[in-house]
Amino acid sequence: MADPIAAISFADPHVDPYGHLGLVWNPDGSVTRQFEHPKTPVSSYDGSPILLVKDVPINQSKNTGARIFLPKEALESFPGRKLPLLIYFHSGGFVIGSVATTGFDDFHRALATEVPFVIVSIEHRLAPEHRLPAAYEDCLEALHWIKNSQDEWLEKYADLSNSFLMGSSSGGNIAYHVGLSASSCVDDLKPLNIKGLILHQAFFGGKKRTESELRALNDKFIPPCVTDVLWELSLPLGADRDHEFSNPVLSIKPGQFDQIKALGWKILMAGYENDALFDRQFQIAKMLEGEGIPVVANFVEGGYHGIDAFEFPKTKVLCEVVKEFIISFVTTA
Repeated sequence: MADPIAAISFADPHVDPYGHLGLVWNPDGSVTRQFEHPKTPVSSYDGSPILLVKDVPINQSKNTGARIFLPKEALESFPGRKLPLLIYFHSGGFVIGSVATTGFDDFHRALATEVPFVIVSIEHRLAPEHRLPAAYEDCLEALHWIKNSQDEWLEKYADLSNSFLMGSSSGGNIAYHVGLSASSCVDDLKPLNIKGLILHQAFFGGKKRTESELRALNDKFIPPCVTDVLWELSLPLGADRDHEFSNPVLSIKPGQFDQIKALGWKILMAGYENDALFDRQFQIAKMLEGEGIPVVANFVEGGYHGIDAFEFPKTKVLCEVVKEFIISFVTTA
């Protein structure tokens, strides 16, 4: 098993939470990135018997793009049949990482190998250079790029009528907010037809500590002092952690979820009870259920934040949960 702390951290989070993320805070509010996390080049997939992988640009002026994964076995087993499309948003607290970051790419690789769908992982701009809602805007723009795309792989192999949004940690937050935006412009997104959202260990916050956050005060991986820094760097200037981007439970608007209900979307929420963010995720699940949204809750005992990226047996279980969720839509549609 890989050590998640050794894999991504640089300093004791309780002494220097910025350094723990590989950052130096500057007096003008900017950060200096001390270290570029290792990246997996797309060329590493050359000759793979399992996956076809490529990187494509989306908006070159913003340096956004996507990494596309095609499962060879599924394509060869069902020639001429298009596969469901899973649009994925990576983790990193809105501040670090990319689709090519090795830890994230390893998760992509496992997901694409275990789940027989076309996967498009989206590259978005990072905070604090580009604070929220920049990541939301980039990912919504990516949906429009997909629906207009003349990319050969998407045209030949992806069934846009069976599309799903999935994100891990901050990517789960993105999937939630982009999903809300997408539900209000479904006609503009056709032929892309989103069927559901998958929020995996989603990153939400708030000013008042929850019980799961208090239990994690001495956590060595992602204690609340580190998530506080991520929110400080990513939220709009002057906003606190009760902002709607961080704590949507406090910002429900009348009719906000009417379109999602009308579309028949379901939301899968997956996580672990020992995750410092568990209470936030559970609150979101209960809020959505209270608004009449069908929620499939898959919260497992134990674990920690990011476990599915570091422990392959857990990754395989998550992949099965995701696969069953998506197939239930495709087979009943």
